[in-house]
Amino acid sequence: KDIPVANFIMHEIHCSRNIEVCRYCSESIPKSEMKNHMESEHGQVTCKCRMKIERSLLKDHEASACPLRPALCQYCDIQLAFSKLQDHETYCGARTERCGGCGRNVMVKDLKEHPQVCG
Repeated sequence: KDIPVANFIMHEIHCSRNIEVCRYCSESIPKSEMKNHMESEHGQVTCKCRMKIERSLLKDHEASACPLRPALCQYCDIQLAFSKLQDHETYCGARTERCGGCGRNVMVKDLKEHPQVCG
């Protein structure tokens, strides 16, 4: 930040004694809080998928990369692990339901397009 020229030398001495730059995230952290910062932000934790990851990255991992994150089937809206979603949707989309218009059995994965060819 900007420091008045008259105070610069004193400010620089104060900073060099009391502030440290984190070697991982380059944030300026008071030296007295560096241990806490390292544990709370950069400590290793284990996700439910058994992957070791930095604590500060865990929420993003759980939301978008974890194979065990919750996912909804596009056909039946059941919630299951993302890693099982593709196999489930292949099976679930191949089920059939009777069309109320033409009476034919139509695969669930084709129900959206069926009204265009129904009849």
